[in-house]
Amino acid sequence: MKKKVIKAALASCLVFSTLSIHPVLAADNQTSESAKSKNLIVLIGDGMGPAQVSAARNYLKYNKNIDYLTLDSIYVGQATTYADRGEDGGTIVSGVVTDSASAGTAFATGHKTYNAGISVSNEDVSKPFASVIEAAEVAGKATGLVTTARITHATPAVYASHVRSRDNESAIASQYLDSGVDVLFGGGSSFFLSKADGGKRTDKSIITDFEAKGYSYIDNASELQSLSATSGKALGLFSSSHIPYVLDRTAEIPSLAQMTSKALSILEQDEDGFAIMIEGGRIDHASHANDFPSTVQEVLDFDAAVKVALDYAKKYGNTSVVITADHETGGLSLARDNIYEMNLDLWDKQLNSSEYLISKLNAAVTIDDIKKIVKANTWITDLTDEEAKIILAGDGSSYGREGGYNQVISKRLLIGWSGHGHSAVDVGVWAYGPILDFVSGQIDNTQIAKASAQIIDVDLTATSTTMQAKYIYPKFKITRDNEVLYPAKVLAEALGAKVEWNATAHLITITSGTNVMKVETNKLEVNLNGTNTGLQGHLDNGKLYLSLAAFNKLTGKNMTWDSLSERIVK
Repeated sequence: MKKKVIKAALASCLVFSTLSIHPVLAADNQTSESAKSKNLIVLIGDGMGPAQVSAARNYLKYNKNIDYLTLDSIYVGQATTYADRGEDGGTIVSGVVTDSASAGTAFATGHKTYNAGISVSNEDVSKPFASVIEAAEVAGKATGLVTTARITHATPAVYASHVRSRDNESAIASQYLDSGVDVLFGGGSSFFLSKADGGKRTDKSIITDFEAKGYSYIDNASELQSLSATSGKALGLFSSSHIPYVLDRTAEIPSLAQMTSKALSILEQDEDGFAIMIEGGRIDHASHANDFPSTVQEVLDFDAAVKVALDYAKKYGNTSVVITADHETGGLSLARDNIYEMNLDLWDKQLNSSEYLISKLNAAVTIDDIKKIVKANTWITDLTDEEAKIILAGDGSSYGREGGYNQVISKRLLIGWSGHGHSAVDVGVWAYGPILDFVSGQIDNTQIAKASAQIIDVDLTATSTTMQAKYIYPKFKITRDNEVLYPAKVLAEALGAKVEWNATAHLITITSGTNVMKVETNKLEVNLNGTNTGLQGHLDNGKLYLSLAAFNKLTGKNMTWDSLSERIVK
């Protein structure tokens, strides 16, 4: 077996340049096609494309005399990131450029979906797909989610919730309550608090509901440090929104490495093992803003968490570690303007992130105001009037003056960006332990989920089947009278009914078992087995919509509408 591993490692060295300069030792990373792991650690660098990784390595090499990232020692290949076709503002898009929701669904559940979908299928009546975390929970393992973004943001959400839109973060928070996930660390307290309590929820605050289920609630680094490893369940929300960038953190805001270390100490108490996802969520946000100094520091923050995970796996064994990104963000280029150089010595001369400066930049009135802000936050003492005007005018995007500021800083650093969005480049894959054999080379991101489930011996299909027997997620509309209606044909067929259209009679017939429902589109009366039910159908652009009451009469079921999660409970 060792010969096989050494041969594979040598072959990888010829293909992957990172391994050719810093190869994985077979003795440190032995694998077996039949090997299983008790524990699984998945790490996601959100928005961390190849250029972001290279930038962080270059920073260490030329500014800190450290030649490699921790990541470099376990590089095994790359993954495609494309999503399914879907809609974006009413326009059909190919899906070749993914968002975090669809990419996350792929590497959490093993299924593709549309951009914005959180672990549901790409259909008008969607089905939930189980994640490896949910399957591990069913198998009796301890589970955890850790992120520097909001804990309700897309990447953690795909592992323990199901909604048609990633924007439904209040529902995601509520679904966590019933998910059984043992450790939840990140930002986003606003989606756990009602508006009356300073949050964004329209119903009620739910932190006390977590405490009633045995969760210890903490909100600062001191409480995190003192949290007992035997606490069992823990909810840590360290910011109302995303956790501040590395450059902006105070002593009471934990790093990703600190959260990772504490989460592992809690989860390892379970004798059945654990599965955890850890996300460096703010690499993406810094890259969206084109804030290069913050991007570099966020990658290093992520790499420090990788070290915690890898050290754990090496020390205790029986643990598989797999690392990837959901996509690249910003179209980052390490050089620009035909200049064969980068001003590496200036990469850490920005005191705070551009996000930290937004209110100051927006309050600026004159060129001198801008020059004072830039001088106070950077090495730049010679900002030109032209550069100050660029910042005052903004960059023409939604980032406004923040975008203009980062445009000026990036040019000084000799760094380029193609824009503020995602790109479709392949992303890296890194692995340690038995999972290595299943994710090496060129893979699709769905393989991450399949390999993860296989290596800890949990059943994604069976867990999905159980969920699908309970929930469906249909498209719907709400009338002016606040009635929720569903597209008759697709929902009826999803419930196993047969739908027929008689154009001559303008009649829709829906058959379920022995029940026959008929709706004349010119009258819209809903008749069941020849009797008027008193219910009315609705036409919208030629499409018939019915209420859930009509579907309950048709099927003989007592289905209910979960308005928060926008799903039907069968």
